[in-house]
This record gives sequence, C-alpha cells and structure tokens, in this order.
Amino acid sequence: MNLRFTKMHGLGNDFMVIDGINQPLPENGLPFPADEIRRLGSRHFGVGFDQMLIVQPAQGEADFRYRILNADGSEVSQCGNGARCFARFVREHGLTQKQDIVVETAAGQMTLSVTDDEQVTVDMGAPRWAPDAIPMTAKGEADSYFLVSGTQAWEVGAVGLGNPHCTLLVENVDTAPVESAGPLLECHEQFPERVNVGFMQVVSREEIRLRVYERGAGETLACGSGACAAVVIGQRRGWLDNAVTVHLPGGSLHIEYHGEGGIRMTGPASHVYDGSIDIKTD
Repeated sequence: MNLRFTKMHGLGNDFMVIDGINQPLPENGLPFPADEIRRLGSRHFGVGFDQMLIVQPAQGEADFRYRILNADGSEVSQCGNGARCFARFVREHGLTQKQDIVVETAAGQMTLSVTDDEQVTVDMGAPRWAPDAIPMTAKGEADSYFLVSGTQAWEVGAVGLGNPHCTLLVENVDTAPVESAGPLLECHEQFPERVNVGFMQVVSREEIRLRVYERGAGETLACGSGACAAVVIGQRRGWLDNAVTVHLPGGSLHIEYHGEGGIRMTGPASHVYDGSIDIKTD
C-alpha cells in the first residue's frame, strides 16, 4: 500500500508522522510489521527517523490518540519532542484548529498547547519516583541508585515519565561516555523495560547541558522527556531551580516544575517535507 507521511523534527530528534485518520492503516497489533518499521526507519533504505508517530482517532474524550514507535519497531508510551511535532502536525494538516489539544497516549492523557509564536508547551505529567512505577527493580525509593555492570558502576537518579529514565551527573557532556555506558545502562537488568539514559552537566541552577541515549534509538540530538527527567532529578538532588534551560545537541528546551502538578516543557517543532512511500503490510 502507498502511505503518505510528513517528516518533522524537534531540535533534530526526527519523526515520520502518519495521518491515520484520513488514510487507512493496517492494524495487527502494531500498525505495521516490526521489520517494516525498521526498514522505514533506516537512513539508508527508508525514510530515516528516530521515531514514527501515528495520529489516530481518540477512543475516549480526547481529541486524538497518539502512538509512538521506535526505529527498532518497539512501541513506547511517551516522547516529548514527538508530542510537540504531533501538535504542529494536526494543526497544519487541518485536523484541528485548537491551540490546546488533548491526546491519548499509552501513558494516559496529555495536553499540548501551541503558543502564538508556534512554540509548543507540553504538560508531561507528574514524575513517578516509586521503583515499580518507573519501572525498575530496587529495594525502595531513593534519591539515587548504584548500577553495576561487570567492573563498572554508576550513580544515577531514576524517574518514570510514562517511560523510564535514568540520569548521570557528568563534568562535561562533550567527554561523557555516552557511546560506551549508554548501551550498557539502556539494557541494565534493573530496568525490565529498558531505560533512556541521560548524561547531565550542571552549568548553573537555571541551566544544564544534556546528551541522551534513548532506548530503541541510540543517541539522539534531543529528547524532550529526557530533558524533563534530568531537570526533576536535578531538582530532587538540590542542584537546580524550578525553571531550567536544557541545552541538547540539537537545540534548547525550557522546562518548569514546581514540585507538584505536571512538568511543563516548551520548545519548537519543525516541518521538513511531505512524501509518500510504498510499504509492506504483512
């Protein structure tokens, strides 16, 4: 079948966005076979993306349903940069004219707000600190945890934001062991659903630098939920204030959290091009 799509990115974290309302999609567990998602995600043989985003009709009282598939074919519950692209997509394609858009995700409902200057603010929900809610295996909730793999050990903070995150404090993100430690921590046995791994450098109480190794995608140029995780973990450790600018390789996000309610993330979302491609459905 021929599939229409839009390529978008949020600070270089890139997405293949698919309108599943105005064109038919196969539905066999995942919307496409996992091997076809991997082909489409390939930067040599397909469209190339970090995640595929699918717009679907809401099943409840929300405006839309929102599904996220990694380039390796696995499905995840949350993606902050993707949420901003989702909001721009549904407005630019005439699916809604609302500025405040409620979407269903596997992690629950979330609200996306488009500002007058076309930035998007996402209510990412409240952080989940209990190990079972992250999820991770640990004796109890703590400000930090020690993870061991072979002869290596790391001190990390961990939080659930609809998907699991752990964050390490580093002196300099430019020299952080993202390529070596990222894969080990992503698949660490204490995270049964794998984990997104953040490497955070504190510049000041209102500014950090961050690199993120995402589960199922590897290091990306930006990770919105990873930025939120780093900020709330830094706040919990007493390093950061309530409003923080997060500098990622692809650009900057503004994160606010005041200790209750939802974490609010504001940043851009960009259209790259529209296209169509033939896909295999079985």
